[in-house]
Amino acid sequence: MTSNEIREKFLQYFKERDHTIAPSSSLVPDDPSVLLTTAGMQQFKPYYSELNPITTVHPSIKKPVGKNAVSIQKSFRTSDIDEVGDESHLTFFEMLGNFSFGGYFKKEAIRYGFEFIAGKEWMHLPIEYVTVFDPDKVPADDWRKSVPFDRESYEIWKRLGLPEEKIRKDGVDVFWGPTGNEGPCGPTTEIYVKNANGTPVEIWNIVFNEFYRGKGMELIPLKVPGIDTGMGLERLAMVSQKVGSIFETDLFLPLMQVLELNDRTNKLNQRTKRIMADHARGISFLIADGVRPSNKETGYVLRRIIRRFVVNEYLNKGIQPYFERMLHVIVENYGQFYAELSEDFIETVFGEERMKFVKTIETGLRELDAVPMLDAPAAFKLFESFGLPYEVVKELGGEKARVLTREAFEKEFEKHREVSRAGVEKKFGGHGLLLDTGEIKAGSKEELKKVTRLHTATHLMHQALREVLGAEVRQMGSDITPERTRFDFSFGRKMTPEEIKKVEEKVNKIVKADYDVRFREMPKAEAEKTGALHFFKAKYPERVKVYYVTPKGKDVPEAWSKEFCGGPHVMHTGEIGHFKILKEEGVASGVRRMRANVESS
Repeated sequence: MTSNEIREKFLQYFKERDHTIAPSSSLVPDDPSVLLTTAGMQQFKPYYSELNPITTVHPSIKKPVGKNAVSIQKSFRTSDIDEVGDESHLTFFEMLGNFSFGGYFKKEAIRYGFEFIAGKEWMHLPIEYVTVFDPDKVPADDWRKSVPFDRESYEIWKRLGLPEEKIRKDGVDVFWGPTGNEGPCGPTTEIYVKNANGTPVEIWNIVFNEFYRGKGMELIPLKVPGIDTGMGLERLAMVSQKVGSIFETDLFLPLMQVLELNDRTNKLNQRTKRIMADHARGISFLIADGVRPSNKETGYVLRRIIRRFVVNEYLNKGIQPYFERMLHVIVENYGQFYAELSEDFIETVFGEERMKFVKTIETGLRELDAVPMLDAPAAFKLFESFGLPYEVVKELGGEKARVLTREAFEKEFEKHREVSRAGVEKKFGGHGLLLDTGEIKAGSKEELKKVTRLHTATHLMHQALREVLGAEVRQMGSDITPERTRFDFSFGRKMTPEEIKKVEEKVNKIVKADYDVRFREMPKAEAEKTGALHFFKAKYPERVKVYYVTPKGKDVPEAWSKEFCGGPHVMHTGEIGHFKILKEEGVASGVRRMRANVESS
């Protein structure tokens, strides 16, 4: 079964069982608590907390999804970037999932999984075994030890005809828990199928959200339990197509063949080919979803994988540049399902970044030749000054780089981040603003009052930009002087005069309404869960301040904007004065700059 056929079968199966088909959301999610979309359930997070999810309008389909939904979600996990190159790790992947928000629970969810995988008219695959949660398999000091054995799931699998020896009891790995101290959680059941090598592969994880873990680590049964499942298309294609690795499926084989046919020196090894195939997909889909190379947040992720791809392209010269030929295959194979893929546009964005980076590589290589020994400090200096990544220095450094290890390089990198972090903490010590911070500048008490008003206005402008242009807008930097605020943000085109006017009007509306400006200090993990905007790549202390702009008399949950920030701010927005945008301009690919000022009312 081809990957396209698998997608169609999956959606058809659940459509016939009264699930609303929801299109994939962007890789850049509306949820500000995460950098990129990492799972199918992210676009449905509000549905699990809504009191009446059946009436909640889904933003993509412009209607309620009801109690049951199904999707094929584009996903991207940055944690696996350094692992790519083995037989299983990926950055970009597709997640097949079905979801229920009080519509059905374990009995139906397990039956659906069994029927779709084993049913003759569907995937018709032999299930090797399944797992269910058993606290006896959990370490004595783990909080999940108190959760009861999931006997209900165990009995459901038995009634479906699965022999007891194929129902395995497991511990921590089959219990989905909150990343922080509290949140929804519950046991899971996993389905395993053998690949062509005879290795059992977990292909589907069915999560039963039935508890809420409180601050005191107590488990409270949820009034409305929910279903959240995830099945990787790449793994399902592997077992369906009877191959030994995901890179042999029809999702990757055409890309691997492009690499082999274009490799004029026959130097590309298997690991390098896998990295290039994975990164070509990731680059294409990130660009298609509006991400542009930069040194912040999603742009940093894109720049990192582009540079890693270009490094391999540079070190292994092909008959033609690799990316353009691979992109053509990607658009051809995925375009039917993801119409946002534009070959010309993706090629242009990638080409600009490649051209800049190749120049950097060539300049840096001349410096590399002049360095007598490439230890971690020397390698990091080349990275800091010329952008030469560890891979290039290690590969081209030869004998001079024999002592260089990734661990030592990362330690050097962390030392640099510690210095930067100290600078940030010096700027915002929690007790007011220094007169010259690098980011905010004031030479007197009067100027300090002005930049404080501008600082709060910048928060309002950030939120207004997101409301007018979309949630993909992210802060890329700011600089505030008594004369103006300068705010850089991610966006792929020039703003129209109408859009600029709307942003200005929204800010002045909040100023006129005289909203309160409050802050709360809390643990960083708790602050992240509030959805407050922040730099994802920045290092914050363990306790942070979150500033809220909220209507008078209203509490924090009704805030109009919320951001991590050290201050200082006005006490209420009426102090800001009239807000005026002076100029909007481009400063880099995918990055715009707004200059604005405030005048006393």
